[in-house]
Amino acid sequence: MNVRLVDIAHARSGDKGDMANIGVIALKAEWYAILERYLTVDVVAEYFAPLVTGRVERYELPNLWALNFLLHGALDGGGTRSLKIDAQGKVLSSALLRIVLDVPDTAARAVALPASPALPRT
Repeated sequence: MNVRLVDIAHARSGDKGDMANIGVIALKAEWYAILERYLTVDVVAEYFAPLVTGRVERYELPNLWALNFLLHGALDGGGTRSLKIDAQGKVLSSALLRIVLDVPDTAARAVALPASPALPRT
């Protein structure tokens, strides 16, 4: 089943130097396990590959139903050095929410995920 991240989570992003962070928070407690299993470091790194020159790290915060991703080398040196339009990475959370996760039907139905079957996997 194709599931848009924006339908099951919200997100915030920010920066510190050349590193951006994106916090992704499940909208329901039971959806956190889906984020934990299918929103992996590899998925996020591949999605942001054209923008991020360094590694991607993930931290789990189950008590908040959240994941925090650190994107190293995401801001061309940071807010005071970068020529990027968004040198603080504020829109990266909105960009990540556009991702479509491919979740097995049984797992999706078990936690009543909203489906977006017409969407291709990103």
